[in-house]
Amino acid sequence: MSLKSMNKPTGNTVELEISIDKASFDKATEAAYRRNVAKMNVPGFRKGKAPRAIVEKMYGKAVFYDEAINALLPEAYEAALKECGEEPVGQADFDIVSIEEDVVIKATFPVKPEVTVKEYKGYTVERTVAPTTDEEVDNEIAQVRARNSRTVDVTDRAAQNGDIAVIDYEGSVDGVPFDGGKGEKYNLTLGSGQFIPGFEDQIVGHNPGDAFDVNVTFPTEYHAAELAGKEAVFKTVLHEIKFNELPELDDDFAKDVSEFDTFAEYKADVAAKITERHNKTADNEVEEKLIDALIENLEADIPEAMFVTETENQLRDYDNRLRMQGLDLATYLKYTGMNLDAMREQLRPRAERQVKTRLALEKIAALENLTATEEDVENEFKKIAEAYNVELDQVKAQITPDMIEADIKVGKAVDFVKANAVITKKATRKPRAKKTEAPKTSETDA
Repeated sequence: MSLKSMNKPTGNTVELEISIDKASFDKATEAAYRRNVAKMNVPGFRKGKAPRAIVEKMYGKAVFYDEAINALLPEAYEAALKECGEEPVGQADFDIVSIEEDVVIKATFPVKPEVTVKEYKGYTVERTVAPTTDEEVDNEIAQVRARNSRTVDVTDRAAQNGDIAVIDYEGSVDGVPFDGGKGEKYNLTLGSGQFIPGFEDQIVGHNPGDAFDVNVTFPTEYHAAELAGKEAVFKTVLHEIKFNELPELDDDFAKDVSEFDTFAEYKADVAAKITERHNKTADNEVEEKLIDALIENLEADIPEAMFVTETENQLRDYDNRLRMQGLDLATYLKYTGMNLDAMREQLRPRAERQVKTRLALEKIAALENLTATEEDVENEFKKIAEAYNVELDQVKAQITPDMIEADIKVGKAVDFVKANAVITKKATRKPRAKKTEAPKTSETDA
């Protein structure tokens, strides 16, 4: 088995003619005959006993050819790729050219295209860092404070907004109970808007042990059509009132939630970490702008197979992330009403950007002779092992040094473009508003 010829009809397509010697093909054909003869009905012979010549005369001389070629082709194709040095970026199409003497097969597959990056030095981009505000610092501390609150029983007053009311309830419309309208020992945070409008307000002012009616009207756009716009009565019993007591913002609080001894030190550290996040965000935005410029300066006839492959990679990555959260892609699609094609369409723009970015950076790495040292590769292996909490040898068994080297070169190309860009500072902008939620107060709320 050997590479007979190689041709490049286009810049991103390669054609190989692969030769399989007659002796190997005859041996594979004989093996295919022995595997299949027992399944063939040949008049005058018991199953499995018909000679090969008789079977071929009855079913055709080429009856075992496809199976023989399929058995030999993977090894022959792999050997031809090593000999020609080309790297496919998609599935190959195979055509039989000849089965006269040796078997000759043509393999056509896409490869990375010829790439030109017209300009990659001297890009001008603005770097904008959001200021760290007192409001941001206070909000972050408030979230930590809420997580460290303790739930206490309220026995000396009536229920009020902000309390957790432990209730039994059963709803009815025109005196008839409806599905989903009953709960026991339910923890409801008053004022959270968790129940339909008006329900929580009517618990305010009641004391533990009170039994009372809550009268409400379901919204006209309520998800259960049979209840939309209907008046309902909920027989309600208030069992307990609880309250989330927040800790004082003092030195003891700082010691409990951090490594600092004083609240002032803790607050300063929170502000410093927010500033660090803002700087990282600004750096990421600069990098995105530089990538945009690279893509605009990229010239390449990129094969469709590269976009398809990257889209599938991102689909698998998304599935893996869902599994880490206890879901899977099939469940996600079911609940979102999407299908795989819609998901692929959603991921396609990001996949195209990723492919173009990688091609541009690989070209820059080649032009600037950027290399990955043995120390670079070893350090990267260690980072991966630490990030995933696995043994270093296990990482090395699953990832080849070539893959690590390629990623390091791409990373160095990013640094090169950034180092050769003109990055100007812009007036600081307000930080993006961070959406906050009321702290969860019970298992039911969560």
